[in-house]
Amino acid sequence: MAAMTLEDVNGRDEGGVAQRTISLAGATGDLGGRVLSALVRRGVGVRALVRNGTPVAAQDALRRLGGTPVPVDFADHAALSDALDGAECVVSALNGLEPVILDLQGQLLDAAVAAGVPRFIPSDFSLDFTKTRPGDNRNMDLRRRFMARVDAAPIRATSILNGAFADLLTGEAPIVLPRFRRILYWGDADQPLDFTTKDDVADYTAVAALDADAPRFLRIAGDVASPRDLAILMTRLEGRAWKPFRAGGLGRLSTLIRIARALSPTTDAPFPAWQGMQYVRDMSSGRGKLSPLDNDRYGKTDWTRAEAVLAPTF
Repeated sequence: MAAMTLEDVNGRDEGGVAQRTISLAGATGDLGGRVLSALVRRGVGVRALVRNGTPVAAQDALRRLGGTPVPVDFADHAALSDALDGAECVVSALNGLEPVILDLQGQLLDAAVAAGVPRFIPSDFSLDFTKTRPGDNRNMDLRRRFMARVDAAPIRATSILNGAFADLLTGEAPIVLPRFRRILYWGDADQPLDFTTKDDVADYTAVAALDADAPRFLRIAGDVASPRDLAILMTRLEGRAWKPFRAGGLGRLSTLIRIARALSPTTDAPFPAWQGMQYVRDMSSGRGKLSPLDNDRYGKTDWTRAEAVLAPTF
């Protein structure tokens, strides 16, 4: 099959009139809002599904982005199916634990099937959980469980895997440590790591949602860099020497994860500290490495590199 271009899946006709409809769940979230904007830029009509009782201000924010808020009770199968009727794809950007990833997203999947929607993009946006070890990462285990469910459903699914969000390199992820001019890593300083900005993920997701021939998995990385590569990059950006700093081997990291999890209070937060450590372990081990990459499928060339993310910090 010849590579598709952005023009091939544009949502406008020659007169510039929107003619395609995507249903989007999770549009009030960070990534979901970016996906909404990316779809609207392509002239696509976006039904932004929100729970009944969502504040008017949140719905107005979706309207300003160009979406149409559709309040619905996700537990009302008939109402949810009606809300999805006529959409060519349902995109989920829902974020949470089992009640969200399995239960709420499962309700969305069942309603999409009932409404005859041909395609579904689950909220997988992560490293390659299909290659990681069950039990090593709670959030990846949830995605693995949902994968079994969606693969058994009579609908065409596409999961988009993007590694880690490159936006986190500026502080939230404990990798780039400006105070010490160190790149913190576990295991091997030369292990390639996948990073993609949220905007690039959203942009690619919007095009994939319009691609009737999208495969089961699409793997993308805006940049691939090892801890050593990042140290070299930071040295060049700051003009002062940065070094990789090995915190320990993967065995030590696993021990710290067990201790942190045992000592942490029970929480509904999807990313407590120990879960982030699990994610780092999957990246550092190479098990979550994305390969092969599908960056070129839609002709996108403006991928944001790690340098563009980190340069504004100086």
